[in-house]
Amino acid sequence: MKLTERAAISRKAQQFTESVIREMTRLAMQHNAINLAQGFPDFPAPDEVKEAAVRAIRADVNQYSITWGAREFRCAIARQFERDTGLAVDPESELTVCCGATEAMIASLLAIVDPGEEVVIFEPFYENYGPDAIICGATPRFVRLHPPDWSFDADELAAAFNENTRAVVLNTPNNPTGKVFTRQELETIAQLCQRWDVYAVCDEIYQYLVYDGTRHISMATLPGMQKQTISIQSLSKTYSVTGWRVGYVIAPPEISSGIRKMHDFITVGAPAPLQEAGVVALQMPDEYYKKIQQQYLARRDRFLPALEKAGFRCFKPHGAYYIMTDITRFGFSSDVEFARYLVEEIGVAVVPGSSFYSQPGPGDQQVRFCYSKTDATLDEAVRRLSKLC
Repeated sequence: MKLTERAAISRKAQQFTESVIREMTRLAMQHNAINLAQGFPDFPAPDEVKEAAVRAIRADVNQYSITWGAREFRCAIARQFERDTGLAVDPESELTVCCGATEAMIASLLAIVDPGEEVVIFEPFYENYGPDAIICGATPRFVRLHPPDWSFDADELAAAFNENTRAVVLNTPNNPTGKVFTRQELETIAQLCQRWDVYAVCDEIYQYLVYDGTRHISMATLPGMQKQTISIQSLSKTYSVTGWRVGYVIAPPEISSGIRKMHDFITVGAPAPLQEAGVVALQMPDEYYKKIQQQYLARRDRFLPALEKAGFRCFKPHGAYYIMTDITRFGFSSDVEFARYLVEEIGVAVVPGSSFYSQPGPGDQQVRFCYSKTDATLDEAVRRLSKLC
């Protein structure tokens, strides 16, 4: 009897591509281009945080920590979360330390979502969210954010919820748009979560990077939502240590129990010495957060007018460190063609906008720039982009 020929990879793996963002980084290296695609700073992390990591390594904190995170680090997270939100959480039962926010997201969704259920995702979205839902065996339901202010239609959002909906993924401040969701928008989402008994899985890694009088509001602080909110945060963006891969999840005990099981069998645990450094990072004074906010605002205000001068239509971000742009003026047939041209001929790497959408059409005349770079890097990028004028 002849065996049926099988595909080399699973049906799940066939449903999404490799990361476009990371691919653009590889192309930037290949063409010696300035990398304004991937969201990592090209300036140093705080000295005191780096020194804490060195001390931990030299003190031989080099073996496994507790699977769900070193206790002192979890206590530091709990203190910071209460300081930021006013909500007390138990570090013994409501916190899980993961290998970055990326693992925190997939571990959280695997813990709460069963195959056949649905996950609501706002688009444009950070490119991991769709594949995360697919890996869980769920169906992603996409709700459009509309430029220039990236607002959503409340009726369209309501129509995406039903008895099969298990979670809604919310990223605020938002990557790639820089949108900071308002209290009114959060209340609309919260009402739907409560009506349909849905979890809000909230990626808050840019929480300290907000501008123009906007304010980050944690979904967990809304009335009745603490028990239905999973808050994901990270050291990566706030402390400029994206390569450390240390993130964490704050969730009610019964949800945290499931997250911890998934985390344990995905990665076992986050790097032990870097968790020790995380304790120091989370004790940084208020002045640190004010300073990084001011610095990123200055970078935005330095770079955005230069992009407009080069011919881009920019959607001004009020949070995070990305600028979404419209490229219609340049006359390219697609965002992918334009991004290839930029990296190969101009020497600047960006992310094609279509990679942030479930279907390429809405993003085929958009690209995303990252401005978490030194003034020197941004100035050189501007010099190269001036060739477009």
